[in-house]
Amino acid sequence: MRRKDREIKDNFEILETVKKCKVFRIAMIDGTQPYIVPLNFGYSFENDSLTLYFHSAKEGRKINILKSNNNICFEMDCEHRLISDTSACKYGYAFESIIGDGKVEFVENPNEKCKALSLIMNHQTGQDFTFNEKQAQSVAILKVIPTSFACKKSK
Repeated sequence: MRRKDREIKDNFEILETVKKCKVFRIAMIDGTQPYIVPLNFGYSFENDSLTLYFHSAKEGRKINILKSNNNICFEMDCEHRLISDTSACKYGYAFESIIGDGKVEFVENPNEKCKALSLIMNHQTGQDFTFNEKQAQSVAILKVIPTSFACKKSK
C-alpha cells in the first residue's frame, strides 16, 4: 500500500469495515479477459482469520471460471463521503476499503452450506435465519479464503 498513513492493521477496525460493507466484488480471469462481479456476502472472523461467503446459481460464467481457476482478487468499500473545498484541486473523497487476494472453494458439506447462508443473511439483514439441507442444496455456496488483504481508511 502506497499510503501507509491510511492503512488499518487492527483486527477490530478491519472487522468494523467488513461489517459496514454489504457488497464485495470478485475479479477473476476468463481466459485472457478480466471479469468482475459484485456480490452480497457474509463472513466469519475466527482465530484472526477472515472468511467470506457468497451464494450463486449453480451454473453460469462465474461458476465456470472459478472451476477452472479459483484465484481471485476481491474488493469492498463503504462510508463514502465527498470532501469539498473552495478549490477544486483540494476536493477529496472519504472511504473505507479492503482489497485482497484469495482462493475460492466450493462448499459441498450441507451443514457448512446452511451455516454460510445464515452468515450471509445475518450480515445483510441483521437477523438470524436457519436453513435446511434442501434449501442449501438449491444454490452454490462459495467461500473466499484470503491469502492477503489490506484495509484502508481515507478520512
